[in-house]
Amino acid sequence: MDWLRQIPIGQYVDAASLEGSSWLHRLDPRLKLAWTLAFLVTPVLAGPSWRLSLVGLLLLVTLFSGVPLRLWRRSVPALLAFAVLVGLLSLLLPASPAPTAGLQRPPEEILLAPSQGESPVERSGLPWEIGRWGPVAVGPLSLGPMVVTRKSAELGLNASSLLFTVVHSANLLLLTTAPEALVWAINWWLRPLAWLGWPMDRLGFTLLLSLRFLPLVQEELQNLLRAIATRAVNLKSLGWKTGLGLVLAVGERLLANVLLRSEQGAEALMARGGHWLPPDRLYHPKASGLVPTLVGSASLLLLLVLRWRAGLS
Repeated sequence: MDWLRQIPIGQYVDAASLEGSSWLHRLDPRLKLAWTLAFLVTPVLAGPSWRLSLVGLLLLVTLFSGVPLRLWRRSVPALLAFAVLVGLLSLLLPASPAPTAGLQRPPEEILLAPSQGESPVERSGLPWEIGRWGPVAVGPLSLGPMVVTRKSAELGLNASSLLFTVVHSANLLLLTTAPEALVWAINWWLRPLAWLGWPMDRLGFTLLLSLRFLPLVQEELQNLLRAIATRAVNLKSLGWKTGLGLVLAVGERLLANVLLRSEQGAEALMARGGHWLPPDRLYHPKASGLVPTLVGSASLLLLLVLRWRAGLS
């Protein structure tokens, strides 16, 4: 039942606890944050080739990052399987037909038959439908024909690649960056907003507390799932209404426990005379080396140039 602890999604793993420190741990957090934003922003309005290239680049970075295999051997295959499942659902599920537009000219003026002495009309361009199967029968139900169009294929590819890119890039950032370092990097990039009067120190400290509460949320969810497994609850025998009520009750209890933990943490912080600290006092940046910083910055610029030149294909 400790699968949440075995799949450290969104949890920082200290480099001292690893067999060998990875270069992702030693990289400047500001540069890692910029790379993560590039993975999140560049897929917007990009073509399928660029999206698939980002997925391959993320897999290569994960493979050669030096992060131990035990930290991502469960999360990456599970995320890939979930992304493929979302892509297949987007590919095969029928879309609502677009409303037909009214005719601008009378149909009698449209002549489709070729005149005498002319070659017959030939269809040009790529076909709209890629494949058609069906009707598909699942038990007593008939799902009708499965039609795959170019639009549905593009939607499935975009959905699966975007899901994997967003989740895995953020997971790599949180896995190899301490919360204090991440808050300091965000505060460094958003420092011009402090000149406009924004309370960036308070916002950074609030973000740090939110990141600190992520393991507590996973622990509460782990305890609730263990309680359900101990009572040997069979969702199939309950029916869908009772099962849905049980899921909602578990979600309500999870929210109540998380809020209770938050209230207890706030009371403990205030009882000890706690107060917010600016990110510069919580984290002292260490020199990550000139060569890795230059290589990472040049690679990021090259990625942006490639997105500008060939990202639409």
